[in-house]
Amino acid sequence: ATEGGIERQWAVNHLAPFLLTNLLLPSLQAAGSARVVTVASNAHHSAALRWDDLEMRRGLYRGFRQYANTKLANLLFTRELARRAAARGVTANALHPGVVATDLLLNGFPPLKLVRRFMRTPEQGAATAIYLASDPSIAGASGGYFIDSAPVSPSPDATNDESARRLWELSERMVGLG
Repeated sequence: ATEGGIERQWAVNHLAPFLLTNLLLPSLQAAGSARVVTVASNAHHSAALRWDDLEMRRGLYRGFRQYANTKLANLLFTRELARRAAARGVTANALHPGVVATDLLLNGFPPLKLVRRFMRTPEQGAATAIYLASDPSIAGASGGYFIDSAPVSPSPDATNDESARRLWELSERMVGLG
């Protein structure tokens, strides 16, 4: 857990970007045109959010399941941000970078070093994020999920508007906004 007592993956992967984006939102809106790009993951397909236990404090803690949950949260956040910011010149999109050979991944799961040559380089992993942040062809696109610079459909759970709204409100309370 963090110093504030929040489960670490939930804090780092979801609440931190949620809070940072919300703190930057007035400046992004004042710019007249801004893009928020969130790095999610296809791991979100394995998610199983428990609304009464988003931090997996009760029962068995499963690290990869919680990772998947945070990546579903990234997609729900992106969906709700796209809805809330639509009229203010801010777009929001998310992406799956692929399995990228970073020190974080390889040191966290040493057996993966055996298949490193099949993973993407950090430059390849960043390509879709750069595309979403800067390509003029998608200037007005918002609320999408992308892989290899192309829109794809996320899991049905990631397209649930009620879940997106609910998560936003719970996240506001968790970080002390609203």
